[in-house]
Formats: sequence, structure tokens, C-alpha cells
Amino acid sequence: MSEEMVADAGMLVLARESRGMTQTALAKRMTNVAGEPVSQGYVSKAESGRLTVSGERLARYGQALRYPADILCMSAKVDGVGIGLVHHRKKARLGAQALRQIHALLSMGRLHSRRLLATDSSHRFEHVPINDLDSPEDAARTVRRKWNMPPGPVADLVEVIENAGGLVLLQDLSTRDLDAASQWDGDEEPLFFLNAHAPGDRFRFSLAHELAHVVMHPVPGASADQEREADRFASELLMPAADIRVELTGSIDLNRLAALKQRWRVSMAALARRALTLSAISEWQYRNLMIEMSALGYRTKEPGEVPRETPQRMKNAAARLVDQRGIDHAAAVVGVIPDDLRHLLGAAPDASGVAHR
Repeated sequence: MSEEMVADAGMLVLARESRGMTQTALAKRMTNVAGEPVSQGYVSKAESGRLTVSGERLARYGQALRYPADILCMSAKVDGVGIGLVHHRKKARLGAQALRQIHALLSMGRLHSRRLLATDSSHRFEHVPINDLDSPEDAARTVRRKWNMPPGPVADLVEVIENAGGLVLLQDLSTRDLDAASQWDGDEEPLFFLNAHAPGDRFRFSLAHELAHVVMHPVPGASADQEREADRFASELLMPAADIRVELTGSIDLNRLAALKQRWRVSMAALARRALTLSAISEWQYRNLMIEMSALGYRTKEPGEVPRETPQRMKNAAARLVDQRGIDHAAAVVGVIPDDLRHLLGAAPDASGVAHR
């Protein structure tokens, strides 16, 4: 007889936080699943390891959290699911609960990627140190050179990162106070987490900003210096001085910025800032541009949408597995329920549960 599965307390916490739920909210959902009252105290005891979650209790837990039961039985500590070394591009008002959800989603994303990409985890990332002689701009040029990126605008930054072995995850969060997060331990492939709420131009800059942290900052630290360095790296990566300088000569107005936005696929605000740092415009001209953009509401929403880049690595690997073994087996391998795997594949199940692609 096989040994009965028992939930790991740490994984119960991680799974709940990845769903953005409080203990009270989970207790209410479990009450609906079980058809009988489940208290917040029950959830608290389960998460502290003071009661055993197995059998029917485990099945209910998995149904309420929308995770396969075996995932809840993994040891978050032994299996190395804890994320650590996380960089964020977030606003100061982001709450603690939302931040815990981000960390939990990163952890679960790492777990799912390990299970899906077990034979495809090689990468070409390496740390590029910066110091008094080697600037963030130098680091960006080094990355461009080592990854054989052509001159000019970056056509698809997600594709560039995935081709280098990085993992990019896109999640529709319930907050607009975090654009991106990243994690790299220097060994496994770097993990980049992007908020689907971000417009395409901000999405690209945020991803370049997180790439900067991964390659330049081995030890995360929410310091102003690190944030400025990451912005400088991102600007040089997406708008190389050697290529864009000639396009920033002459008169720079909003119409010109809007046209350049479509070519370089970065925001008008980022282009104006780049023009300032390259001395193509004066501080006075830059301030006037920002005032004009604010008056027109462009600081909130700019005109000229930039298409959103879409991660393909996890999606393609999952699609191959589904084609080979079917949706239920593939979902079990990844460690998700079938509907979540259909979502990853870009397919929505209808009332009959059949996915259409």
C-alpha cells in the first residue's frame, strides 16, 4: 500500500499566498467546497503544522486553492521552492499582502518551470560587474555584444531573453503598483515576472530594468543607486546611444516623440529622458515637454499603443507535452490544474470543459 500523502505546512502557506487569499478567505472557499463550516483557525493550524492535512482534507484543500494535491505535499524548504534574491520594480504604496503574493507566484513559477523544463535549463546569463570604470551603459553594451543583438531598436526583448535561456512569466495581477520582479541565484536560469497590466512600452522598459538587476546586482537591495543604475542600463539596452543619437537631433516635440515611440517601442517619456541624458535637449526643454505631456494626460496614458510582447518558452514546452500526453497528464507534470494549463496555452475552456485554440 502506498504511503498516504500529507500536506507540507510551508507549501500550504505558499499556495494560499500565490492566490492572493487571506486565511479567512480560504476558510470561506473551503466551506463552500466541503459543504460544512471550515474556520480560519483550522487554516491557521494547518499552516503552522499543528494538524495533519491528508485524505479528504487534502483533496478539499487542493480544490479550494486550485492546485493538485501532490504539489501541496512538496516540502517548500527541502525542494528549494523558497525564492530569495528578489528584485522588484514597484511603487512605494504596494502593500505587504500584495508583495507576499508576488513572492509566492515567483516561487510557484520556479517550481512549475523546473517540472516542465527539466531537460532544458541551460542559459547564457552571467554577472557583469559595474564599478568606477565600468558603467551600467558599459554593462548593457556587453550584454548586447555577448548575445549578438543587432544595432538599433530591440524587436522583441522577451524573445531575446528567452533565447538566452531566461524564463519570462506574465501574470494578470490585481494591482498596478508593481510592474516587474526578477530572481536569479547565479545558477538556474533567471526568472522574470511581469505584470500584464503594464502597457507594452512600459512592459519592455520594466523587463530591461529587471535584466539590469539580474546581470549587475548579485545582491538585491532596494536602493536608489541600484534603481538609477538599472534605468541607465535599460535605456542603453533599448536605446543605444550610438544608434539613437542621430535620431534625436533637431527639434524634439511631442509629435516627434510619438513617431520615435513606434520605431523604438519605448515610451515618449523614456525617449525625452534619453534625449536629455544624451544632451540632445536642455533641462529646460525636457521640463517643458514633461509639463506639456502632463497637461495632455500623457503621464497617465500615452497615445500610440506599443504591442505587448508575449512569452513563448513555457507555452511552447507545455504545448509539446499536451500534444504528446494529453492535457491531464501535462497538467500533472507541470503541477497545475488542467484549466490553468489551458490558460497558459491561450485556450479558454467552454462549458463542456473543452479548450478551443
